[in-house]
Amino acid sequence: MEKQADDFKWFGEGFDGFPKILPDDCVEYAVHIINPKLKDLDMRKQLRTVQTAANSLCKDLLKDFIWQRDGFKLGLLQQNGHSFLQGRTNFGDSIEDEWLIVYLLRQLSSQFPQSWIRIFDSDGEFLLIEAADALPKWLNPEVAENRVCAVRSEPLLNICLRGSGALTLDDALAFIQDRSVDLLHDTSVESEAFYRTQKYPAQIKSSLHHAVVTIPRRLAYVLHQNPAYISPAVEAFYLRDPIALRPLQSRRSQTFFFAPEDFVTVSVKFTKVGYAQLRGQEFETPPAWAGSATNNPREDQSAKQMGMKLTCGFEMLLSDPQNVDKKPVREMKLLLEDLIAGDEQLPSNDDISRWECIQDDESWLDINFEDFERELSGTGDQIPLRGNAGFGDRTAHDNLRKIVARFENFLKDEDELAEDAEFLDDMDNDDGSDTADGTASHDSESDNGEREGDFDEARFASMMRDMMGLPPSAASDTVTKNGPKADSGAIIGESDGSIEGESDASIEEEREMRRVMDDMEIELRQAGALSLDPPSTQETLGLTNS
Repeated sequence: MEKQADDFKWFGEGFDGFPKILPDDCVEYAVHIINPKLKDLDMRKQLRTVQTAANSLCKDLLKDFIWQRDGFKLGLLQQNGHSFLQGRTNFGDSIEDEWLIVYLLRQLSSQFPQSWIRIFDSDGEFLLIEAADALPKWLNPEVAENRVCAVRSEPLLNICLRGSGALTLDDALAFIQDRSVDLLHDTSVESEAFYRTQKYPAQIKSSLHHAVVTIPRRLAYVLHQNPAYISPAVEAFYLRDPIALRPLQSRRSQTFFFAPEDFVTVSVKFTKVGYAQLRGQEFETPPAWAGSATNNPREDQSAKQMGMKLTCGFEMLLSDPQNVDKKPVREMKLLLEDLIAGDEQLPSNDDISRWECIQDDESWLDINFEDFERELSGTGDQIPLRGNAGFGDRTAHDNLRKIVARFENFLKDEDELAEDAEFLDDMDNDDGSDTADGTASHDSESDNGEREGDFDEARFASMMRDMMGLPPSAASDTVTKNGPKADSGAIIGESDGSIEGESDASIEEEREMRRVMDDMEIELRQAGALSLDPPSTQETLGLTNS
């Protein structure tokens, strides 16, 4: 059997594994120290120093921060004899978490000038995507891999000239070590690539939202121990399915981790993405909650609805067997076990009254579509309709303007390229303009007051019937009022003159194609393949009267 001709290498033929693909909503980053004078042991010591600095940086900047899904972390790895730090973060639906990681890595690179940092996500080199308008023309997605790195908080482009294909990581590191002076640093690329990091570190605090909710006292105790537990609970509620809802169908409070009883009103810290996900969900009240104190109409229903959703999210999170090995679930179950064993006590009302109570403004959730239209037109700051001048926050304004500007530039570039496209030239010539030599175009109006280049339905139908061997209809004895028959060497809707904007070669090619079609039609007619009126049965059997 002949060997299959493809690029796949089977086992025993050099199979090197399946290609590694980064999962969606994930960002991966690595820190390399390039110093050929360092031995591996000294290299690992320096990397440990960088790792310690990264942990200190997170403690200083992210003391009260809540990640949407995974946090920022760096681990020491060794690959092909080269030691480096690497981390991966699943940021879920919060794209701001990804840009926060970019900011942290920039701060880290400024502390360690010898460190070279690479970061990418499931879209590839997303820093280059952000700076697409300022990149050199040769840098396209096919060759962009491993060509961008950050050092001293600046992005540098690896313009290795040894080949036009994508670089491997080893090639990129070797190029940085041997020819670092050839790396490209462009301020316009830097400003575009790191545009979204300009709002940090202030954005760290503004990405959170505090809200007052009514929840069971036991849950209030758990959240007070670690507010970050709220992210997996909100995700469990937001991504719930019928199987996850089964634990909520019970009416026995003893079966719940957080029974709907002994309610307290506390301030809870959310991520803005998580709060919007929880607030925007329609949710039917579970049976156990139907007669709870949260249905008291005299109390704040918004706080109770949000508290019910949040509590149900925690219940689904802890009840799902797939979450048994997750760190937050293990920690929360240990806290509950301590309460049951009597090692810990639930907070009293006096204790809760001393807790911080904050209710943030929710206007960032509202979108005024008149403001939205003004933002799209770029006049959002000129005619403010509300006190906050538009919808959302200042970050939303800036991001929207940047998106619109890039889209307009893209359309402008497309229009400029389209002007040189031949097919658009042919289409533009249908407007009756003169030819290049100044003579009148073939689109001049004919005697019957119609343009010869316009589509004539009757003429087209007549030609199709003639081509298929059908008898001409009574309504189409003539093609036009003057009755000229379509010439076999002309294109439909074309006069005998030359077609404006087309070369003689293309015209001759069209006519040659038409001649071939006519020859095929003649052969098919002679063979009877186009005869749509076969002789009757009597004629076939020879029974007709002579």
